[in-house]
Amino acid sequence: MPDTPTRAVRLGALVLLLRPTYVAAEVVTAAATTGGYSFVSDSVSRLGEVGCSAAYCSPRHEVMNGSFMAYGIALAAGALLLARPLGPWVTGLLVVSGVSSYATGLAPLDQDATLHALAATPLFVAQPLALLLLGRRVRPDQPRLGTALLATGALTAAAAVAFVVSGEGRAAGALERAALWPVLLGLAAFAWCQRPGMRRPRP
Repeated sequence: MPDTPTRAVRLGALVLLLRPTYVAAEVVTAAATTGGYSFVSDSVSRLGEVGCSAAYCSPRHEVMNGSFMAYGIALAAGALLLARPLGPWVTGLLVVSGVSSYATGLAPLDQDATLHALAATPLFVAQPLALLLLGRRVRPDQPRLGTALLATGALTAAAAVAFVVSGEGRAAGALERAALWPVLLGLAAFAWCQRPGMRRPRP
């Protein structure tokens, strides 16, 4: 028989279901930039740059950096609340990802590029790995969800590697978002399946 989600699981699921709204923060911030910003060629981090020049400025950088921090906290908190269905390894990787996102918001790219890279790197490693492990974990009970999570993990891992290799290439922004945005949807899909009647007890 399906088990009934606890209050912590329901709250954690709600947090992960709300995280895709992060994309709106990027759109709102990008809309205010001057000098031209491209979601295809420009990295997400440029939206958080504090300094301005005649060539480029992101007046709403506080929105972007605040979003890195707020959504990072949400990821870590949601993972801890969902620790039982996620399992210890996935939970740990998502907490690391959340801390990485939070730290990224504290280290804008144009203030210290090295520190920014150190803060952001764990996010690009831990999230794809978490999705791959989660997909493998849930696949026996929920084959479609498990397969989707495995595919999403593989996609985001490949995109993350391509983003690093491309550097400041013409598709850097698209590759970075391909490494980040699908994770929001993958975890939201998992959270949706935590509804009453959808979960099965694991041995």
